[in-house]
Amino acid sequence: PDLLVLDWMVPAVSGIELCRRLRMRPETERLPIIMLTARGEESDRVRGLSTGADDYLVKPFSTPEFMARIKALLRRAKPEVLSSV
Repeated sequence: PDLLVLDWMVPAVSGIELCRRLRMRPETERLPIIMLTARGEESDRVRGLSTGADDYLVKPFSTPEFMARIKALLRRAKPEVLSSV
């Protein structure tokens, strides 16, 4: 994938744990990750970013802002796919 959107509160494995695991694997350590979640406390945002998320967006969110964040990440990480977003 070019980018991954994770929710903190998913069944079985939390988005935080999944993010941590992805950052440990060489094939996904540079994959852009946006954490999209209802957990909006400052400590949650800090934990998400410290675990390896490149961006953190709290629900409810604005679709234009979400798309702008996706484009910003892709502009830096995968400029060749930006034209298809």
